[in-house]
Amino acid sequence: MPNSPSDEGRPSGAPRRVKMQRRGPLLVEGPVEVELEDGTTVYSDRFRVALCTCRRSRRYPWCDTSHRARSTGPSDDPPPTDG
Repeated sequence: MPNSPSDEGRPSGAPRRVKMQRRGPLLVEGPVEVELEDGTTVYSDRFRVALCTCRRSRRYPWCDTSHRARSTGPSDDPPPTDG
């Protein structure tokens, strides 16, 4: 939330940095408050949080790297071959 105690040290009006990755979570400089589709709010006071964009996480909306364990289609790297 703007002007909350968690924003101390951040210049007034300074943008919050969000880092997008092609096949990974959305990295957001924290602390963050996330409003979910059902209207509930979750909060993290970490300096950076990873938000799940694939919805495979058991800790949604926080990323637990579940996206690494599953293939999403033909754009993924081919599996290693023996020999």
